[in-house]
Amino acid sequence: MGGEAHHGKKRGNFVQRTIDSLAEAMERSLYAEQLASSRGILQNLDPRIKLIGTLLLITTAASAHTITVVIALAVVAFGLALLSRISLRTLSPIWIGMFVFSGMIGLPALFLVPGPILATIPWLGWQISATGLRSAAFLILRSEISITLSFILITTTQWTHVLKSLRIFGIPTLIVVILSMTYRYIFLMLQSASDMFEARQSRVIGKLPDHEARRLAAATVGVLLSKSFQLSNDVFMAMQSRGFRGEVYILDEFSLHTRDYLAMPVIAVICGLGIWFGIIPA
Repeated sequence: MGGEAHHGKKRGNFVQRTIDSLAEAMERSLYAEQLASSRGILQNLDPRIKLIGTLLLITTAASAHTITVVIALAVVAFGLALLSRISLRTLSPIWIGMFVFSGMIGLPALFLVPGPILATIPWLGWQISATGLRSAAFLILRSEISITLSFILITTTQWTHVLKSLRIFGIPTLIVVILSMTYRYIFLMLQSASDMFEARQSRVIGKLPDHEARRLAAATVGVLLSKSFQLSNDVFMAMQSRGFRGEVYILDEFSLHTRDYLAMPVIAVICGLGIWFGIIPA
């Protein structure tokens, strides 16, 4: 895989395109699990520390009123990504997508927010204000920081551990287990759908007509729903046969280590400085 999800060449065939899309989804999931198992600085921290630290950093960035502080937090997020062995090639599509999305939202602020005029668009007569530009910059930078930190969290931590970390906020164990099982269900259904389309592809010669492609997609959805229902019944019966009576027990528990105790004051200092220079007035 070479650290990146492989995007194979798409064919014009409907079945092949579907197979490629399903394969890409599974590869991205496998890549995230491989990255979570690598030896990066955040991979070695307790998931609870990472979850709390991520929320604190995002909150600090969202609350800061100084552009310098927001830029500094963006540099911190970028540094954490590199130290966690997340490549620029992996981050670039996320950054570009968020830039386009937040830029479209913040674009009207350039012209609608009153303030000192920086420039005027020829022919249209639209005036760009310094205050509007500052507001748009804040929106884009905060969005980039939030998406980067969130991506770092879910790619350096196994999804089941992220869910278990939610227990520190008082979320019932049963809900955490249900969410964890849902994640596995989705992965199994992706694999099942891929197998079904590959089996169909092996029996198809040439390109399917549009009406046949739609019929195949509808039939596949129906079969997947049936398989999902059957799988849920099988899993529940298996759980009952092993003594499940509604009480949930989690086998592995988290424990703090020296590196976690060292990370806590570092996070506190970064957030404290962000609040001091970005929120508290001089």
